[in-house]
Amino acid sequence: MNRIQSRPPQKQKQKQKQKVENKKRKKMLTAIYELAMMRRVSFLVFLLCIVISFKNQNADTKKGLNITTTSTTSRSFSYEYAASDPSAFQVVAGALFLSDDGKLEEGGEPYRSMEYDFYRDSCPQAEGTIRAMVRYLHKSRSDVAPALLRLVFHDCFIEGCDASILLDDAEGVDSEKKSPPNESLKGYDVINIIKEELEEICPGVVSCADILALAAREGVVLAGGPFYPLYTGRKDSRLAFADIATLELPSPNADLSETLASFASRGFDLRETVTLLGAHSIGVIHCKFFNNRLHNFGRSNEPDPSLDPDFLNLLRSKCRNISSTSPTPSPPYVDSPSSSAAPSADFDGSVSSSSAPSPNFDGSFSSSAAPSPNFNGSPKSTTALSPAFDASPSSPTASIFSLEALLASTFDEPGINVTYDGHQGGFGTVYYRSLLQNRGVLYADQQLMAGEETGIWVRAYASDVSLFRRDFALAMMKLSNLRVLTGPMGQIRLNCSKGA
Repeated sequence: MNRIQSRPPQKQKQKQKQKVENKKRKKMLTAIYELAMMRRVSFLVFLLCIVISFKNQNADTKKGLNITTTSTTSRSFSYEYAASDPSAFQVVAGALFLSDDGKLEEGGEPYRSMEYDFYRDSCPQAEGTIRAMVRYLHKSRSDVAPALLRLVFHDCFIEGCDASILLDDAEGVDSEKKSPPNESLKGYDVINIIKEELEEICPGVVSCADILALAAREGVVLAGGPFYPLYTGRKDSRLAFADIATLELPSPNADLSETLASFASRGFDLRETVTLLGAHSIGVIHCKFFNNRLHNFGRSNEPDPSLDPDFLNLLRSKCRNISSTSPTPSPPYVDSPSSSAAPSADFDGSVSSSSAPSPNFDGSFSSSAAPSPNFNGSPKSTTALSPAFDASPSSPTASIFSLEALLASTFDEPGINVTYDGHQGGFGTVYYRSLLQNRGVLYADQQLMAGEETGIWVRAYASDVSLFRRDFALAMMKLSNLRVLTGPMGQIRLNCSKGA
């Protein structure tokens, strides 16, 4: 009798159940509302970024910007075209006008050198030459795009975007290249070729740090990703930071909390972290970075139980000759595919050898012929998205032999192309949809589904590629301006692999 009386009435149970359901519904509605608002804000910011980049290519660009610092962790800025909603720009405020330590100079005034079209007078051909050479190389080697994207991430994540990743060992320099997370990096030769060409045109003017940032952006566009405007005027580091690279680059085997903490240490919030990991949408991921998930996950002698069974079999078929005990270094970005492997995807999931996408103002892409670089001439316009170049790559230049060697080279390490199923979903979509199906290649990637909030953004990007493209553009702007060296804090290297 007592037990019967102690039970809560049926109506009370129903009320409690209804209360729980109402809380869940309210939380979901709040998330949907916030997502809708973020979409509107992101679209506004994207449009204004394009306006700034193309309408103001001279010093007048700076007149419309009003930078204010409210605290060490909160910055905002307003633009004359959006005075009614300056808060919309807080998401990218931290990416603008950074000094060598990632902060505004005392008094809120940035170093002069970080501005749009910095080389308009000293080397007006600079950006057009970088664009043309990357496009030319991409026509023959689609692996150039993921290689450059990964290279700029590894550079900027360690002590800022200062081209320290490019330095070879020398007296007083412990090269970052030999750090375990960097051992499989590619793309050094691409930057060296571009640098050699620019030294012929404008000796001692264009920094390696700017070349890397601009080349990576062009690679993103060629791979079907969004265009994003960049300030230039970075200087090159005199030092390398191998120990820091070994310890602080994100690991492919990290759990969600570790990944979020790693990105947060560089100023990226949860949403930006989910966005940047979308760079795994292109290229090949080598077996050594996920082989432990296939055979001996967590030293259990069993595969990772979170892997989709069919996908597990596919991964095993790609990595048959890899030892299950092989070490797993820690690259956060995918590596470059071999020329004999499936190529990285363009915007529609295919690879075109005769065209390259050009961004429109709405973030979509139209196909235009990819120009061949005029190695000895200048582009018709340094501000146009698709400058015309007349000469063929057979023109005699200082870099022609290394160029031919690059085009003939291959990368033979086994791995899986992230577009393994030929899915034509566009830049970013394949990656996020794979996570929803428990088909994330790296453990750190699949861990994004282990968190409620990160899972919300994965679903959002999987269903709305335009939202991802806008967010990715903003995140890459921020990444490309991490702790840049400007003014007297850095140097202009004549050779990107050697300090002055």
